[in-house]
Amino acid sequence: MIDAVEIFWTPAGVTMSSNETRALVDITDGDTPNIRMPVRMLSVDTPEVTARSDTRAAVIDQEFAQLAVWIEAGRAPISPALGEFLAPKLATERAGTLQFRQGKDASAFAKQNALARLTRPNGTTRSLFIRMDKSNPFDDHGRLLAYVAPNYSAAERRNLTNMERSTFNLDMVREGWAAPFVIYPAVPGEFDLPLLLEDAEAARSKSLGIWADPNTLLAYEYRSLERLFQITKKIVDGKDLSAAERFAWRERYCVDMRSRVLHGPEDYAGIPPAYRLWLWPRDVQEAVGRLNLVPDRSLVGA
Repeated sequence: MIDAVEIFWTPAGVTMSSNETRALVDITDGDTPNIRMPVRMLSVDTPEVTARSDTRAAVIDQEFAQLAVWIEAGRAPISPALGEFLAPKLATERAGTLQFRQGKDASAFAKQNALARLTRPNGTTRSLFIRMDKSNPFDDHGRLLAYVAPNYSAAERRNLTNMERSTFNLDMVREGWAAPFVIYPAVPGEFDLPLLLEDAEAARSKSLGIWADPNTLLAYEYRSLERLFQITKKIVDGKDLSAAERFAWRERYCVDMRSRVLHGPEDYAGIPPAYRLWLWPRDVQEAVGRLNLVPDRSLVGA
């Protein structure tokens, strides 16, 4: 028998990705296993490679072109304004291929950039500096949410500018291979947020990376449109869907960082990509009070 205790705690926990057979790297000592795990870089979103092949990307080209037809015919559960904004990009018959190729280019840059910045002048490799999101360390896929950068020594940091010390997250935005994707409450600090916005606006104005093609779908748009296609196909096929099922393709509310105006999930198109702050529905009430947000008139009384 053990003595009675008065401390009770039930941790929420998270199921980590096994990463196939490579989860356990080695063991330092009896209580320190070293594991391999994925990191989702905070505040940025790069093009998707989930198509996996040019063949599947070509299928998505046709699916999205069909979605454009359904949108224009009023069959898709999307607002007229957002439909008008997105449909021309879908109708190109290359939206899936463009996303997949941009995703591969973004991945190639990320690998080359990490190798270059982690390699010291003497050829040895630096370790990583990782700053986690304390409010929510893991996403729903078990990935660590973090900012990632080379772990420079104190002596190195004294001789480096902020740009030279930047995170890999910011590098992706600066070179145009990622769009800003700031999700409350993981908002960059008062010194980091201006850097992100400036680099994002500069990359877009210079047509770098994904911004070189005016028909680019940002990754979060692409993922939403994949869901919208499946939902609309069910509607066209005559399936009776509830309101929740019809609008399950939408995920987040959007705040214009310049004005603090809170917009509905389909009202973000008029906000430049760099200035979009995203909110999960569960966080809207807290954010309105904490950030002194002003709901758009369309949300008042909704």
